[in-house]
Amino acid sequence: MMDDFTAEEIAARKKYIYDTMGKRGRRQVDKVGYEKWDPTQTPKDPIDIRMDGTKRTAQQLIREFLHQTSFDDYSNSFAEGALEMCLGIINDEEKIRGMYEFSKWYMELLKKEGHAPL
Repeated sequence: MMDDFTAEEIAARKKYIYDTMGKRGRRQVDKVGYEKWDPTQTPKDPIDIRMDGTKRTAQQLIREFLHQTSFDDYSNSFAEGALEMCLGIINDEEKIRGMYEFSKWYMELLKKEGHAPL
């Protein structure tokens, strides 16, 4: 998009954008650093439209999971935990990957030792 402009034109446009920003916007730029700040970068997808590998949104996944779960009467805490896992998977969070891998490992341990699964 900005490839068609000279470095001077880009710098002038950046200065214009910065100068017309409000105080809050300037503070955010100052945190990043004016030199590092790129006013032309595209924003990240809102969480509502981020999709997983199956091309489902977090809302679609949670709705489907809660509808198909074997628990007839689940608590808000149960649903919140499922949502946290769902969002963490979509966002590829390391913490959630650890929780998931531990859950798989624990289920296998229970099977191997002859215990009933959770």
